[in-house]
Amino acid sequence: MTQTAIPFFFMRGGSSRGPYMNRADLPQDRDSLAEVLVAALGSGHPLNIDGIGGGNAVTTKVAMLSRSEDDWADIDYFFAQVSVEDRLVDFKPTCGNILTAVGPAALEMGLIGPGGARTEVRIRAVNTGARILARVQTPDGAVSYDGDAAIDGVPGTAAPVELNFMDVAGSSTGAFLPTGSTTDEIDGITVTCMDVAMPMVIARAADFGLTGHESREELDANRDFFTAMEAVRLEAGRKMGLGDCSRSVTPKFGLLAPADKAGHIVTRYFMPWTTHPTMAVTGSQCIASCALTPGTVADGMMERPNEVPCAVTLQHPMGEMQVMIDYELDEEGFRHRSAGLVRTARKLAEGRLFVPSTVWDGRG
Repeated sequence: MTQTAIPFFFMRGGSSRGPYMNRADLPQDRDSLAEVLVAALGSGHPLNIDGIGGGNAVTTKVAMLSRSEDDWADIDYFFAQVSVEDRLVDFKPTCGNILTAVGPAALEMGLIGPGGARTEVRIRAVNTGARILARVQTPDGAVSYDGDAAIDGVPGTAAPVELNFMDVAGSSTGAFLPTGSTTDEIDGITVTCMDVAMPMVIARAADFGLTGHESREELDANRDFFTAMEAVRLEAGRKMGLGDCSRSVTPKFGLLAPADKAGHIVTRYFMPWTTHPTMAVTGSQCIASCALTPGTVADGMMERPNEVPCAVTLQHPMGEMQVMIDYELDEEGFRHRSAGLVRTARKLAEGRLFVPSTVWDGRG
């Protein structure tokens, strides 16, 4: 069978992984691009056995990079979430974990050159328009993956990648609170619909009869919960102006519960049809902002830090993630300025991946 070769880097970004490719090496037409990504990842099989996906939503993600024509950015980052089994490709969301390796990948591809011992890479998230400043360790003019930074959910340590997210409030819907309210009632469940880096529907775990401390496996086995959650998510999506979201991973869903430490809150994040093993970087910014905003479902769950910017620690199934939020809070309400995180990345492989020429012949 004749196949089409596509250059790629296979990288871990945060607690996700997937192929990173030059946008110029792929079809420009979205429908053709979706077919190529389905074939490359092996979507349509629970193990993605005929592709390089890993049988889980955190391992069926794709980053496509190009030099940016934006006056501010160096690199355009176009993201695709490929489903594990349904042969679906969602171009609506972005992914902050995968974004962690965008700076290193852009340097590896030669789309940008190193700038000393630490290189700043200005990234525009094509899917949402968000701007992110990434700082990548580049001693001796090359990306370094060795270091002492550790993130829960990933074994070992690696070089830190600093991320500062800007212009993320309302990036998908145009509003920090897309429904115009801090809470909405849907199917008897009180939710907060919020758009910070990722449009989300956030609820109290207790309102679903849960503690919020359940493991990923326990939650994934609770199909009654997923049925109830999906009904709330779809109606919330309509209220947020996102239309019919039955075939889209946005809005994402989150559950909250109180923690026993100041500045901490217990979280569970959904992708949305399975439980995230840790926490999404984009989702972390939205949940942390929710925890800081008076009148949301998180109100009273967390003792708000007095300083600004402040650290909010999210407790997830495999540990913790700390998010630095810069914001204003006055009589006019909560206004998000920026969010900062430290993640890690690693290059796993590089070379060419192959798709059948019947899917794409390499032209266009």
